[in-house]
Amino acid sequence: MIVGRLNGKVAIVTGGARGIGRATATLFAREGAAVVVADRDGEVAGALADALQAEGARAWALSVDVTRPEQVEQMARETAEHFGRIDILVNNAGVTQDATLRKMTLEQFRAVLEVNLTGVFLCTKAVLPYMEAQGGGCILNASSVVAHAGNFGQTNYVAAKAGVIGMTKTWARELGRYGIRVNAVAPGFIETDMTRDVPEKVLDMVRARTPLGRMGRPEEVARAYLFLASDEASFITGAVLNVDGGLTL
Repeated sequence: MIVGRLNGKVAIVTGGARGIGRATATLFAREGAAVVVADRDGEVAGALADALQAEGARAWALSVDVTRPEQVEQMARETAEHFGRIDILVNNAGVTQDATLRKMTLEQFRAVLEVNLTGVFLCTKAVLPYMEAQGGGCILNASSVVAHAGNFGQTNYVAAKAGVIGMTKTWARELGRYGIRVNAVAPGFIETDMTRDVPEKVLDMVRARTPLGRMGRPEEVARAYLFLASDEASFITGAVLNVDGGLTL
């Protein structure tokens, strides 16, 4: 049995098959949590869960579309049945469909909000009864540094990530009485599939504007989630932790 900072806790990580979600699920499992890798790509999620199990961790994969209420409710129910409780939810699932306002379609706008904002709402609402019943829990939401300052060509993404910050603070006020902490992490530009298609000249500009002079790694964001999920952050709620190398300074 792995013993670590999350020993005995049960965590769900949405969008857990790749990028920051994969790094978070892996780190949580190695720190002793039982981890549900929830992702639309059930095959990749399953491969990660198998790899973590081979290390001696408790891991389980579920194929979940966070925009589908029935799938999200099933995710929460099956997690509670399988592991007995739900201590941590990491609302990490996210997509981009970039375009300037002039060119962005209503379909593009809605598609990004459905995953990045409505999905956070649905997943949190689904786990809430279990956390209330057990007397506590931890909700961690993926925002972004662009929520603070906007970003060219990302009306939909910025709107969603700014909305996540608003929901985080609202839920921190509402749910604290039940022992449930709610915080957000706002990554800067991180080396993932989502940034791989960004033109290199744009990434060079980002590096030049970042005091640390580089992009972040998924593992660095995962460590922020780990801190906020652990008992070390037991008096932190309603916070937004930037993991951006100083980009927003």
